[in-house]
Amino acid sequence: MSKKPDDAAPPGPSRFEQELSTDLKDTTPDRPRGMLLHTRILIGLAVGVAAGLTANAVWGSGHPGVEWLVANVTEPVGTLFLRGLLMIVIPLIGSSLIVGVAGIGDIRRLGRVGLRSFGYCLVVSAISVIIGLTLANTIRPGQHIKPETAARLEQRYGNAASRQMEALAKEKEGPRDSPLMQVVKSIVPSNPVQAVSGEFPNMLQLMFFALVVGIAVTLLPAEVAAPLIRVLEAVYAVSAKIVDIMMKFAPYAVACLLFNNTARFGLDLLAALSWFVVTVLLGLALHMFGVYSLSVYFLSRLSPLEFFRRVKTVMLTAFSTSSSNATLPTALRVSEENLGVPREINSFVLTVGATANQNGTALYEGVTVLFLAQLAQVSLSLPQQLMVVYLAILGGIGTAGVPSGSIPFIIAVLATVHVNPGLIAIVLGVDRILDMCRTTLNVVGDLTAATYVARAEGYELLKPRAPAGHPALAED
Repeated sequence: MSKKPDDAAPPGPSRFEQELSTDLKDTTPDRPRGMLLHTRILIGLAVGVAAGLTANAVWGSGHPGVEWLVANVTEPVGTLFLRGLLMIVIPLIGSSLIVGVAGIGDIRRLGRVGLRSFGYCLVVSAISVIIGLTLANTIRPGQHIKPETAARLEQRYGNAASRQMEALAKEKEGPRDSPLMQVVKSIVPSNPVQAVSGEFPNMLQLMFFALVVGIAVTLLPAEVAAPLIRVLEAVYAVSAKIVDIMMKFAPYAVACLLFNNTARFGLDLLAALSWFVVTVLLGLALHMFGVYSLSVYFLSRLSPLEFFRRVKTVMLTAFSTSSSNATLPTALRVSEENLGVPREINSFVLTVGATANQNGTALYEGVTVLFLAQLAQVSLSLPQQLMVVYLAILGGIGTAGVPSGSIPFIIAVLATVHVNPGLIAIVLGVDRILDMCRTTLNVVGDLTAATYVARAEGYELLKPRAPAGHPALAED
């Protein structure tokens, strides 16, 4: 791979990575023993769906025995796994992003990586929303649901919608800042510790802080920065090892997570909202296997089939957890080991992408707004739909990478286009199922961005790398 004369050559592995690689050669078997992780996750997924549908068909939703099993067994197990992954996200993101930026070294090269990442995310997110709105205008799913069915769905899930609207109203209390001030406050933390505390940490503020620290490290003499880098490399290695341990329990947790939804709702809810579900899934599929395949083939110069084969563990993890943040540890591991994306590119693009590159969320938000507008018989003009495109792209950047993180944003957009926000109750029942699918698209989009940036920077892809904290190369 030839590079322009003014481009810096990709940095070689650090001393830490060289020593780790030597240790791995002495202790690591060529292939892991037993059934592969993605196969076990897939079996767990199938078992959970089959058991949930059976329980729903035999006893029905709301049966005391099924509710007891969900509340006391399957939901705690699934939540334990999900929270275990979320638990390690903060130290993993902080350490990997700082080390990744420090590894890039040259500030000019860091600027190239950032611009390429941002430009890619912006263009691909715009394409995803346009796909969603085109399908929503063509299929018009809101005109296929009977008004009485919509009323029953709204009544069934109205309480959940009310809670979402109340939470959004509380956030808007107090004096309104100017748009620029809102951007500053949402990105730059006044207290980094406070930004990551609480149940839903502000990932954008964490990333900004880590980015600033990483840039500062690159400006220091190597002997001054070396002790901090060694500590952060150790933090990353420990975090990665914890993720490795958690993923051993993934098949059982996936079975429990899938059982929860299918046992409670079965197929009745999907049948009532089938046109909406089909529209969203068709849009996600077109973007996943159309846009991403073209991106991987032309920009990353990889075989789409080989790419998807190597990232299937990430796809299954994203599908089962419905959280980009919870899937990030697995994505970092698989991207480095299976795709050969170097850590300094990997850490920057994937950690930022987990919050800022959510193509599936942007597509879903656009389709949902048009679907509910059609249901309410509100005709959105072309300028209004273009505003939905703009807002959905922003929503894809600012939406929290946690389950159902897009719901508050959709409520705000509905109010903006003069559609009753209470109608969000109609889609809440199927939101978790669609959330699983759009999260998968989000995470795969991050991986396509990482391969594009790495290839543009002159790195050779599909070259196996063994990151710190993992005892073996990827299972896939």
